Parts: sequence; C-alpha cells; structure tokens
Amino acid sequence: MLMSTPFDSRHINQFPQAMPNIRPAHALIYLIAFSLFSFAMALAVGSVKIPWGDILPALFNPEGSATGELVLKLRLPRALAAWLTGAMLALAGCLMQVLLRNPLADPYVLGVSGGAAFAALLAISLGLAAAWMPAAAFAGALLSMITVFALARGSGPWSTARLLLTGVVMAAGWGALISLVLALSPDNSLRGMLFWLMGDLSLARLSVWIPLAFAVLLAWSLLRARSLNVLALGETSARLLGENIQGLQWQIYLVGSLLTATAVSLAGSVGFIGLIIPHLMRLAVGADHRILLPAAVLFGGSFLLLADTLARTLLAPQQLPVGVVTALTGVPMFLLLLRRARFVR
Repeated sequence: MLMSTPFDSRHINQFPQAMPNIRPAHALIYLIAFSLFSFAMALAVGSVKIPWGDILPALFNPEGSATGELVLKLRLPRALAAWLTGAMLALAGCLMQVLLRNPLADPYVLGVSGGAAFAALLAISLGLAAAWMPAAAFAGALLSMITVFALARGSGPWSTARLLLTGVVMAAGWGALISLVLALSPDNSLRGMLFWLMGDLSLARLSVWIPLAFAVLLAWSLLRARSLNVLALGETSARLLGENIQGLQWQIYLVGSLLTATAVSLAGSVGFIGLIIPHLMRLAVGADHRILLPAAVLFGGSFLLLADTLARTLLAPQQLPVGVVTALTGVPMFLLLLRRARFVR
C-alpha cells in the first residue's frame, strides 16, 4: 500500500541527473523525433513487413493498394490508440504524484481502473458486442470517480490522505467484484477478459472524441503547470503564494481521473506507464511541469507504442497483451530507479 506521508518537491525530484547536458528544449525535440520513429516502427513492422520508403506513399497516396489498406485501416488506428493511451497514462501519473504528494502514486491508485474493469468485464459476460466495451469501461470509471469524490469529501475535513485511503478501499472493492465476475463467467469468455485486464489494444476503437478530450485535458494541465510547481512545494508554501489549494486539488483529481478513464476505455489496465514515465522524465528534464508534462506525454505515448509493436510481433502470429510487455520492462526500470533514488529511507 502506498505511504501517505507528505513530501515536498525535493521528494519527487531526488533522482540523480543522468543527462545534465541536455537542455529541456532540446529534450523535447528529441522526444518528438522519438515519437515519429516509434510511429514509423509501428507502421512498418508486423506479420507483413513494409519497407520504410513505402510508409509515406501508403499514408498520403494509398490509391487502393494492399499496403495502403494495411497501413490506413489496421496499423495506423492501432498506433494512434496506443500512443494516446500511453500519453494519457503518463500525464495522469504526473498529476496524481503531485496531488497525492507520493512518488509511488499512479493513475490507478484511486480505483478508477477498477470501476472500468468491472463494467467492461460485466459487458463481456453479458454477451454485449465489442463496440460496447469502451463505453461500459468509461461509464464504470466515471462511477468510481464520482463515488470516491463523494466519499472522500464527506462531512469532515478534506485531505489527500483521506482521498488516498478512500481510493484504495474502492479499488479493493472493485477487485472483489471483478473476481466474482470472472468466477461466474463462462469459459469461452475468460480469455478475452484476462487479455483486457492485462491491457490489450487489439480491440481498441479510437473515436473522434478521444483525441479532442485529450487535447482539452492536456491544455488545462499545461495552463496550470505553474500551479502544479507551487503545489509540489507543499500545501503551506502554495497557500502562502496565493493558490486555492482545495480547488486546485479537486481539479487535478478530476482531470487525472478523466485521463485514466479514457485510457482504460481504450486499452484496459496497462500498468507501469503512469508510474515509471514521470520519474524518467524528471530524470531527463527536471521537475518543472511546464517541461515535464509535454515530455511525459511524448515519451509515454512512444513507450507504449513500441511496447505494443513488440507485443504483436514477438510471438507472431500470436499476440501478447501489451500490459505484459510494459510490466516486464517497467519492473526492472523501476527497481533501478528505486535503487538510485533517495526518497526511500
């Protein structure tokens, strides 16, 4: 369970600076290039390999060719869904770590993914079409978010510790309901359920509203970057600097939860993105959220995109859940960061 001990900005930026010679602006340029490279890899690599020189013609001048159909109708929508999912989870992780003032916080800590998972698995067990899964997952996430909000606010004094404890208890309750659904579901549905729980992009449906919602939530985060920097210094310092702490905290919770809900509705519960990426980007560009947030978005999207490319090609034609790949790569990365970090005493 996460520790709820408050910490200031020193606690979230105590990883050693491994790349001190890289300026933040240069780092963002490198991350944009890395995102383009990850998209090129996702479009070129698969059961049918596409030469790098054929990618741009397939995108902009398909002319009914088989390569154009493969790129535009199969690989590009999945690549966009993977990048957006990783970007949203990384951004939500940055916000949650500031909100809860805990370096171990991630987008799933407050039970949003549990509500989404329960609703999605219930839809599968009821035999609903795959097109209903994202809507069911988003509805479950919103239900969980509203419930945690109401219970954490309550009638007593509000605090991040109360929000954290409420979210952890809600997550445990959703876990019990998920186990119940799995136990009562027919055997022919279990494989799809388990893939969704581990994170799976094979059935991702990218609606128009998802990129629009992400753009709005990202814009809000960037506009409040200075306030996030102040809040990271501690509540006392933030109040002295004129911030409306409680209002800002609830806004962060709402935006982080909506990002998580949207990401989970796309790809299921993909782990470690929201936990690892913010720390890696603090290592690269520092703790200033004006730079940290776009850096986390770019690297989080690229990381999950490359992980999904590996998941669908490593054992081709069989596909792995992308959450397995992120866990296998995220665990050693986090252990390395944990070994070098100074926030653990």
